[in-house]
Amino acid sequence: MARLADYFVLVAFGPHPRAGLLRGSGYLVLSSTNGSGEGQGQILQRFPEKDWEDNPFPQGIELFCQPSGWQLCPERNPPTFFVAVLTDINSERHYCACLTFWEPVESTQEVVCTEDAAEKEEEADEGGQARLSSTAPAQPGQLFAPKTLVLVSRLDHTEVFRNSLGLIYAIHVEGLNVCLENVIGNLLTCTVPLAGGSQLDSVEEGARTISLGAGDRQVIQTPLVDSLPVSRCSVALLFRQLGITNVLSLFCAALTEHKVLFLSRSYQRLADACRGLLALLFPLRYSFTYVPILPAQLLEVLSTPTPFIIGVNAAFQAETQELLDVIVADLDGGTVTVPECVHIPPLPEPLQSQTHNILSMVLDPELELADLAFPPPTTSASSLKMQDKELRAVFLRLFAQLLQGYRWCLHIVRIHPEPVIRFHKAAFLGQRGLVEDDFLMKVLEGMAFAGFVSERGVPYRSTDLFDELVAHEVARMRADESHPHRVLRHVQELAEQLYKNENPYPAVAMHKVQRPGEASHLRRTHRPFPRLDEGTVQWIVDQAAAKMQGAPPAVKAERRTTVPSGPPMTAILERCSGPHINSARRLEVVRNCISYVFEGKMLEAKKSLPAVLRALKGRAARRCLAHELHLHVQQNRAVLDHQQFDFVVRMMNCCLQDCTSLDEHGIAAALLPLVTAFCRKLSPGVTQFAYSCVQEHVVWSTPQFWEAMFYGDVQTHIRALYLEPSDDRVSPSQEVGEAQSQDGAPSALDVASEQRRLWPTLSREKQQELVQKEESTVFSQAIHYANRMSYLLLPLDSSKSRLLRERAGLGDLESASNSLVTNSMAGSVAESYDTESGFEDAETCDVAGTVVRFINRFVDKVCTESGVTSDHLKGLHVMVPDIVQMHIETLEAVHRESKRLPPIQKPKLLRPRLLPGEECVLDGLRVYLLPDGREEGVGGSGGGPALLPAEGAVFLTTYRVIFTGMPTDPLVGEQVVVRSFPVAALTKEKRISVQTPVDQLLQDGLQLRSCTFQLLKMAFDEEVGSDSAELFRKQLHKLRYPADIRSTFAFTLGSAYPLGRPLRVAKDKGPSFRTLSRNLVKNAKKTIGRQYVTRKKYNPPGWEHRGQPPSEDQEDEISVSEELEPSTLTPSSALKPSDRMTMSSLVERACCRDYQRLGLGTLSSSLSRAKSEPFRISPVNRMYAICRSYPGLLIVPQSIQDNALQRVSRCYRQNRFPVVCWRSGRSKAVLLRSGGLHGKGVVGLFKAQNTPSPGQAQADSSSLEQEKYLQAVVSSMPRYADSSGRNTLSSFSSAHMGGHGKWSSVRASGRSSGLGADVGSRLAGRDLLSTPHTNGAPPDSGFLRPQRAALYIIGDKAQLKGVRPDPLQQWELVPIEVFEARQVKASFKKLLKACAPGCPATEPSPASFLRSLEDSEWLIQIHKLLQISVLVVELLDSGSSVLVSLEDGWDITTQVVSLVQLLSDPFYRTLEGFRLLVEKEWLSFGHRFSHRGAHTPAGQSSGFTPVFLQFLDCVHQVHLQFPMEFEFSQFYLKFLGYHHASRRFRTFLLDSDYERIEMGLLYEERGERRSHLACKSVWEYVDRLSKKTPMFYNYTYAPEDTEVLRPYSNVSNLKVWDFYTEETLAEGPPYDWELAQGPPEPPEEERPDGGAPQSRRRVVWPCYDSRPRVQPDAISRLLEELQRLESELGRPPERWKDTWDRVKASQRLEGRQDGRGTPSSLLVSAVPHHRRSLGVYLQEGPVGSTLSLSLDSDQSSGSTTSSSRQAARRSTSTLYSQFQTAESENRSYEGTLYKKGAFMKPWKARWFVLDKTKHQLRYYDHRVDTECKGVIDLAEVEAVAPGTPTIGAPKTVDEKAFFDVKTTRRVYNFCAQDVPSAQQWVDRIQSCLSDA
Repeated sequence: MARLADYFVLVAFGPHPRAGLLRGSGYLVLSSTNGSGEGQGQILQRFPEKDWEDNPFPQGIELFCQPSGWQLCPERNPPTFFVAVLTDINSERHYCACLTFWEPVESTQEVVCTEDAAEKEEEADEGGQARLSSTAPAQPGQLFAPKTLVLVSRLDHTEVFRNSLGLIYAIHVEGLNVCLENVIGNLLTCTVPLAGGSQLDSVEEGARTISLGAGDRQVIQTPLVDSLPVSRCSVALLFRQLGITNVLSLFCAALTEHKVLFLSRSYQRLADACRGLLALLFPLRYSFTYVPILPAQLLEVLSTPTPFIIGVNAAFQAETQELLDVIVADLDGGTVTVPECVHIPPLPEPLQSQTHNILSMVLDPELELADLAFPPPTTSASSLKMQDKELRAVFLRLFAQLLQGYRWCLHIVRIHPEPVIRFHKAAFLGQRGLVEDDFLMKVLEGMAFAGFVSERGVPYRSTDLFDELVAHEVARMRADESHPHRVLRHVQELAEQLYKNENPYPAVAMHKVQRPGEASHLRRTHRPFPRLDEGTVQWIVDQAAAKMQGAPPAVKAERRTTVPSGPPMTAILERCSGPHINSARRLEVVRNCISYVFEGKMLEAKKSLPAVLRALKGRAARRCLAHELHLHVQQNRAVLDHQQFDFVVRMMNCCLQDCTSLDEHGIAAALLPLVTAFCRKLSPGVTQFAYSCVQEHVVWSTPQFWEAMFYGDVQTHIRALYLEPSDDRVSPSQEVGEAQSQDGAPSALDVASEQRRLWPTLSREKQQELVQKEESTVFSQAIHYANRMSYLLLPLDSSKSRLLRERAGLGDLESASNSLVTNSMAGSVAESYDTESGFEDAETCDVAGTVVRFINRFVDKVCTESGVTSDHLKGLHVMVPDIVQMHIETLEAVHRESKRLPPIQKPKLLRPRLLPGEECVLDGLRVYLLPDGREEGVGGSGGGPALLPAEGAVFLTTYRVIFTGMPTDPLVGEQVVVRSFPVAALTKEKRISVQTPVDQLLQDGLQLRSCTFQLLKMAFDEEVGSDSAELFRKQLHKLRYPADIRSTFAFTLGSAYPLGRPLRVAKDKGPSFRTLSRNLVKNAKKTIGRQYVTRKKYNPPGWEHRGQPPSEDQEDEISVSEELEPSTLTPSSALKPSDRMTMSSLVERACCRDYQRLGLGTLSSSLSRAKSEPFRISPVNRMYAICRSYPGLLIVPQSIQDNALQRVSRCYRQNRFPVVCWRSGRSKAVLLRSGGLHGKGVVGLFKAQNTPSPGQAQADSSSLEQEKYLQAVVSSMPRYADSSGRNTLSSFSSAHMGGHGKWSSVRASGRSSGLGADVGSRLAGRDLLSTPHTNGAPPDSGFLRPQRAALYIIGDKAQLKGVRPDPLQQWELVPIEVFEARQVKASFKKLLKACAPGCPATEPSPASFLRSLEDSEWLIQIHKLLQISVLVVELLDSGSSVLVSLEDGWDITTQVVSLVQLLSDPFYRTLEGFRLLVEKEWLSFGHRFSHRGAHTPAGQSSGFTPVFLQFLDCVHQVHLQFPMEFEFSQFYLKFLGYHHASRRFRTFLLDSDYERIEMGLLYEERGERRSHLACKSVWEYVDRLSKKTPMFYNYTYAPEDTEVLRPYSNVSNLKVWDFYTEETLAEGPPYDWELAQGPPEPPEEERPDGGAPQSRRRVVWPCYDSRPRVQPDAISRLLEELQRLESELGRPPERWKDTWDRVKASQRLEGRQDGRGTPSSLLVSAVPHHRRSLGVYLQEGPVGSTLSLSLDSDQSSGSTTSSSRQAARRSTSTLYSQFQTAESENRSYEGTLYKKGAFMKPWKARWFVLDKTKHQLRYYDHRVDTECKGVIDLAEVEAVAPGTPTIGAPKTVDEKAFFDVKTTRRVYNFCAQDVPSAQQWVDRIQSCLSDA
């Protein structure tokens, strides 16, 4: 029996201690916002006055009686009742039932409150609280004070408390004739039966009826099972208030230990909501702060860091706003607010949705019927109490489903004297398939679940509804899942049981209690609550206590049984594990492989191993492996040979690699006994166990794993203590949680249950003996585990602290052992080993120290929890260091012997082929080459085998990093995989940590990325020590960034230059030039002689000076000093001998040869001769004094003296002043280049007034010189048209660059502002602006009218901001936005990552590559470059000169200038011309190859910036669009792209000619004979190679001499260069020709087997072989065949080029013989953009309206305008013209002529062929037509005479272009495209006639 009530207390209002101080300030005004109120509670009386021994009086009751504060009220409020809950220090809950009523303030209190009575009353009225009854008017100033009756109890009988306190209040109010002291005494002495005890055998005992002596009667029903909570209606109310989703959120929040706060204006509602939430959590008990009603004075409790469930009056909502991590449930508003920072994990699916559905069925049964056409008659809904139980039943089912099978994961560690039980969380999560589930993980880690395990894990105890449900009803619940009505029936059954538990005897639940009358609280007359007589009450209590002493003590007698375990657990949702579902076939493969290993069938095992390693990704296969291996262990030992050992270790490692630190599937647990069983003999007395090879897994350094393993083993041994020996058979690989099915042997819990049942019956000695046995068992296991842990934690080589570095967790896991996951573990393995982990500088001995500390912490924890005696624990601490030390000594011997082992047969290292002169720096380090995200190596969409991962070695040579190896996949075959790149191309080296593909071990790795788009992602083999890997890195770094440029491969190759010799430093610049190599002296005379010959041969073109020659004073102004410059080459001139040597060498440079070809001036002694030419070659920079980065000879205007150039150069960055680099042969416009302007230069000049004052001009002579210089450039050009209305670039920008954000800024900078005219007036001559063309094609060339500026200066937009127009309107500034070098570098980095990602993509798709490509913006930069270049080409073609003045003049300037020349001049599209272009513009004009290529340590920080590669990409884009215009092939561009970064040749080293002369590089090649071994120049190498093979030659080369190329530049027209993406794994990059030629195949008859000749057919893999080599094009194949036949016939083989030229000459293609010679004879289209690409080509029709498709490959030349747009093209079919009739062979002359048809027929364009042999003039419909449409026999021709236009003749053709041919039959009227072509035709026909 238990007391119903412990204490009765009377609490009344008392003044606040500070009220006296604050009375004057109006502190006592009635306030609803001030939480502290006006006063405080005072305990007037309490009964009994002495504390009970078993239950002291709770402190602070007065705060809880009035939670909102003690306040006076201006009216009588009705009495209130609620129950507050207080929790004492022992977690016992005390229920305080409070009944509050109001009494008038006594006179003593009135004195306190009189001062502000009126004001208070006003406030009260305003607040609307003066609701006094008219029947009992209160006095105007009357106030009422609260008084509370409190009942304190440890039992939760709310209704009884309400009735009892109500009775006391009724007696007082109604003035009943009942002694209050008696009633209270009876209340305090009333006892009720304990729940679930033996007292419930009869109705009378179970439903106790009590009376307090006032004619009342109450029935107290005790719950049947006290473990089930009593909820009454609280759960149903909670759902009504908040709804299903909100309650589920609160439920999850409470379970996952979040803070929950309830708000309501009703205290009873708050209490009910908290009670309801706790009821839902059953069977878990809430163990944190639980305060259903929190007083206002304690609101700071809400800031506690621990979780809580608290209720607060809604009046204090404002105070709760600042709480950031509290979930607030507003019961009155029905909302739940979850802060942003709080994440409530939801229930795992499908439980979340199932629970939601069932709850909606319970709460809203009408929902199911709402859609029925004929709904059944409405069924009565459950009562609120019943609905409450149904809702609880849903949650009870939920817990049964969540925790199903939990008892299989309990470890019973001790049985006596008290059970010690641990729960194996990892196994539970793994078996349920909920490892990833956040909710369950947090629940299992929480305090509530820990309490659940200790309370419910006990095997022998009384059971309740939950135990029955989880043990027996799980199968039913699973079966019912898809049947909602069966689920509902089950819920109702459970609800009935819960209801019966709360109301065991509903029939007797009758109450008879006196209640006060209606509105009794408003009666004015009743007296205050009387003071009670303590003595009377105490006497009643003492009397009852005396009676109770005689009675036996109330013992809670339990019906204890063995708790049923239920069926073994199943996954909550049967998930398939993707591709690793383990079929029986896979398990069979695993079993077979293991049997092969143990039977010694190693070849079979090796074949099946890859399949096994794949299968081991699945859980079942891993279990199968552990089971199978266990079968091969006898007496805890299995000795294997080396190969078997290797196989077993590999499979174990593969198993363990996927184990998380939790080992939730028990794989590591099953393998733990095996790793100490399998071993091999290394030498007599030295045995190596498998554990030394499987240490590198995170699971071994996780304390939770060891604890779970330890407890599992202890359980096994404890069970064995109490079992008969025959029963003790448990497989060590038995997984936790699986049912132990061997012969029905009892489980450990069954054994424990039986022992606990017998325990009270045993004698004391027997009990003691059992306790000692158990303690010894635990102790022996602790020793055993100390050994095991040392095995797996100490590395084989204890001098290496690497293992510990990986496991940073070992160092600091004191705190981690409570949690299941330690993030530091998972993270430390993924990072590279050089991260800061605390073990970097660990001493060798510290390895042992760390392991000892780790084991000691483990031992402390498990022994303390398992009740090991302190003496034993001390002994263990002494033992652990000895165990570790002994093991270290054993390992030293093993490590020593294992090094001597003959290596397991790994693949033989394949030596790479080396170039002549290439030497190995580091011999092969064994590595695995891993897939890097490109499809090539793994087959992919290109097809082919998975070549990667490959096993082999990496070699470091003086020139390259080379990997050679074989694929690890044995099914691929004996393919050799080669991947290499030049050391100089390395852009990034990164240390990584990766798993080796075969052993699945975690190894050090290295990722090397090169700018030639190769990527080596390597994992070092375990035999490669970290020191070797580090040495490799250091050597690589040393070779990549040599201290001296002479240490590079280009210098060391074939030279005796010793490495490491310091660079020679010149003391002053003069001597360094004078000490040029001796061969210069030899060369000087030859060179000068050659120069004169060249000059004689060259006839400069006639120069028409259209403008007036400059007047005398003008000349004076321009050349400030009149002294004569030594502009001559002759040795007799004023040059010093050393200068002459320099000069003679300079003349030999490419620049000079090209200038003479272009007619840009000569070096001559006669000034008068030179004066007639507009430009001259100036040697002013011959000593590189003006500009270090310019060549020695420069083209400058004739009128500028050399001494003025020094001043001009100061205005430009890097002194790179404008010089001419090219001149158009047709329009005579020149192209100039320079660096960007300094601020003080032209920009400053233009910013000044139009006419600078003399003072300014003198002040800034450089700027003046600069203006004069530009003026001289303009003067030296032919003048066009009048200067009134010149064109600007506006039309160009609108047509060509319209609609492209940045590029719309390419426009003229208001030159017209000086004249006051706008751009529009200057465009008056052109009414219609050309519309933007598709694909970024340039507009019609006619858009630039002859009215234009003479010179356009293209500069950076930022630099030319605010520039004033040129006052004389002779030049125009074009500001454009260009990208900088750093943007190129950033873009290239992204391009590298897009093409060679580095790690395989999660979802490889073309879209992801294209997305990365777009992000890189590389093609956008190519687009911009082409766009600017086409702009410049258009300007030059229209006759305006252009100065490109961007950045420093050596990056983008060089790119643009080179592209412009390539597009404009067909010469540069030949092999010789392209070489000249690169030598001139890139090498001589000082592109910084060393700096941009990061060749030296100085350039290392700036990184690789591929400016030249970008230029080559642009050329490649043009080549794709015009494949017949280039003599060189695409391969040539790739070759240069590869070798400009490779440092194999000296060509692309250093930053300028000046540096090359300093180094003695520039002219050495012209001196002594060079060795045949090595080419120092890339050009020389190309020449040599071109003689052997046509690899650099383009067979489709068929140029039009005068064609200017205008490529499309839109991104949509650009293609990704295959140089970036293609790869040949058979031989590595194909750009080192000597290496790419594989060993020759033996001829068929020399096959070694002597059998029949085998077929030469072979498989070609796109991802492996070089397709161009394996499958050459037809012409290459024929040339090869020809050479082979010649060698067979014993002839000296002819060079391929000679053969090709001969074939072309003899089999002349259609129209080649004369068409090229006289382009004017062809009438061609005036479409400005000649498309000469192979494939479909769009041709505009005669009026421009129709489009005709023509599959042509060529187009005739000529840019003369014509209204006709006739296709005049050569067909690819004519390549085979030699197989046609002889008619096509005799074509003396051919072209397009317009022919007048017969009478009334129109003029038509026909293709005419003049055949001298047959004496015919034939005509065809068009060029490719093979069928002749008509023949004019020349024998019949009488005369050829000039003709006149007739009706319908072409309008735009000159009259002189018409001619007639008169025959004996008729007169033919012809029209040529222009006058010269007409003359040509007339001459040819006359010639034929005269020949005849």
